[in-house]
Amino acid sequence: MAEEQVIPPAQGAIPAEISSAFAMAPERFPSVGRRSGHYNKCCPVEQCIAEKGLFNDLPMDFAPCASLSKKVGAEFIGTFMLIFAGTATAIVNEKTDGSITSIGLAATSGLAVMIVILSTGHISGAHLNPSLTLSFAALRHFPWVQVPFYIGAQVAASICASFALKGIFNPDLHGGVTIPAGSYWQSFVLEFVISFNLMFVVTAVATDTRAVGELAGIAVGATVTLNILVAGAISGGSMNPVRTLGPAIAANNYKGIWLYIVGCPLGALAGAAAYTLVRLNGEEPIQAVRSLRR
Repeated sequence: MAEEQVIPPAQGAIPAEISSAFAMAPERFPSVGRRSGHYNKCCPVEQCIAEKGLFNDLPMDFAPCASLSKKVGAEFIGTFMLIFAGTATAIVNEKTDGSITSIGLAATSGLAVMIVILSTGHISGAHLNPSLTLSFAALRHFPWVQVPFYIGAQVAASICASFALKGIFNPDLHGGVTIPAGSYWQSFVLEFVISFNLMFVVTAVATDTRAVGELAGIAVGATVTLNILVAGAISGGSMNPVRTLGPAIAANNYKGIWLYIVGCPLGALAGAAAYTLVRLNGEEPIQAVRSLRR
């Protein structure tokens, strides 16, 4: 099989200094697509700077990055949008005797995730979920020093969205709380599995340049939709501790909350680790497949 030709980044895609460095040593730039020359938008590039000294011989001004305050702000807004949309739909569905249906509930959360990733992914990475943030940090795709800020923004956004909904829908807010409908053990296993599925897909599209990074929003949104269809009727299909925490605080309903606080992060860590084990290494040949990258 012929060795894959490494194409330097396209003109205008990134600064000339990085383009020249990529041409000389492409293996040092895992965040740059080998075929397209575009950065993977799902994880901010400065996360790669912290690993293995990438870009150390280049001026820091050339690494596209947002300040921590902007990233935290984007994370707050994105998480607020997700929690507000997902919780409001559940409340309206109960208020209208199931008019939205389980398919509508799943589609709403999936669309919300897709929209937020496409609109804020290039700023903060659009984690929206403490489980994702912790998993990225554990697998060295995200700096630990930023983890408290991200999780703080996610928790605050969830609480703000939940109390906003309480002001609008009270006393119907209880319909938006994710609580186990089955046994605790059944719900715990479901939340673990669907969190595993979600993080496996996120790790693939966010950290592997061989994946189609431009379609990350669609892939992750579709995974969220599928997971809710599978587990929504039993565990609520949370996959996200703050999806449960904020509404639980606003509604003062903490039934089975430990399932989501423990099960979701464990499943996400397992999913990230699983993809890391099966992903191709840099020295392995790449099969000739059609790429959807622009």
